[in-house]
Amino acid sequence: MLDLNQARPAIIGLGYVGLPLAVEFGKRRPTVGFDIDRARVAELQGGRDSTLEVSEEELAQAGQLEFTTDIDAIRDCNVYIATVPTPIDRAKRPDLRPLESASRTIGQVISRGDIAIFESTVFPGATEEVCVPIIEAESGLRYNEDFFVGYSPERINPGDKEHRVTNILKVTSGSTPEVADFVDALYGEIIEAGTYKASSIRVAEAAKVIENTQRDLNIALVNELALIFEKLGIDTEEVLKAAGTKWNFLPFRPGLVGGHCIGVDPYYLTYKAQEIGYHPEVILSGRRINDSMGAYVAERVLKLMTRKYLQVAGSRILVLGLAFKENCPDLRNTRVIDVIEELRSYHAEVDVHDPWVDPDEARKEYGIELIEQPPAGTYDAIVLAVAHDRFRELGIEGIRALGKPEAVVFDVKYLFPADQVDGRL
Repeated sequence: MLDLNQARPAIIGLGYVGLPLAVEFGKRRPTVGFDIDRARVAELQGGRDSTLEVSEEELAQAGQLEFTTDIDAIRDCNVYIATVPTPIDRAKRPDLRPLESASRTIGQVISRGDIAIFESTVFPGATEEVCVPIIEAESGLRYNEDFFVGYSPERINPGDKEHRVTNILKVTSGSTPEVADFVDALYGEIIEAGTYKASSIRVAEAAKVIENTQRDLNIALVNELALIFEKLGIDTEEVLKAAGTKWNFLPFRPGLVGGHCIGVDPYYLTYKAQEIGYHPEVILSGRRINDSMGAYVAERVLKLMTRKYLQVAGSRILVLGLAFKENCPDLRNTRVIDVIEELRSYHAEVDVHDPWVDPDEARKEYGIELIEQPPAGTYDAIVLAVAHDRFRELGIEGIRALGKPEAVVFDVKYLFPADQVDGRL
């Protein structure tokens, strides 16, 4: 069994999850951060993180951390931690290609007695059913005899400077009781909030996937309530505030559900459920509601324009925000794109402005050319799609100044009071 004092971690994947983890380990022990993206590794070697999850000062503090794209540079490591994304494809099915690629990489370098740990969100059983066979095939080693496996799901919240990797309790697990103890102790070195050792890898996988499924369903409920209350002519926020006076009412708000977790993870669970012959109804119903909200927002905007006798075809509409959440450059699975595409389907000319987002990334991922500064007095409608602090700081007068005198202002994120905008969820 590997001695904890001799552990040399290699972090496979240096995105929102992998980099903060690599930095924390790199403050305490020799650590290698590996990624196939040469530009990403180059910027990190230069002391800069474009995801803004780790500051230049924090990178400098990780004195035992090195970055590389060279697989040979991680051969001397003995703990391989995969932190690659697990997206879905166009048919809403799990896309395991990044995870499979990471498993092949680990299989090419893992040695007898080493441990592979996976942090990617997966369906229960994926680590042992998908990743382990790939490692065995690549390495020629046998699972739980020659090498061992752990699973410790990530709980990173992009853009959140309060809840960081070190102060979020970490679930851990291992393929044997001894490995579970090792994995738990390894993470215990860096996780100040403590750890929770699950009884098995499958339990840890299931726990992770239901965390975001539960949140997804709660948001779906308030989204459906918003649809109902709009037809009843009732302001949804006023209802939620009134209901929130009860001590056990949960404070969820309606909105667009995107990102790398909440809008994706439920599909991993429903995929596995259908594979074993169970058709999940509640989870998929919630997903359908949340996936429909972008088109609903666009429909509300167009109706408000019509009520003001503003012609939709040929109109100019400004969407403020493209990231999937506030004060964060992360574009993964942003559902703002649904609003944009629906508005464009009515032949409206849509400009998009987001001061947090890298223009090259927006162009690469969605074919959108961000505008640097929206011209004042130009737009027939303005959609506040993301609650960036910079938009709040503009104030409603600053927002309205971007539009024509009769422009519609629709507030998706409750940035301003109801009486200051023309509509909101």
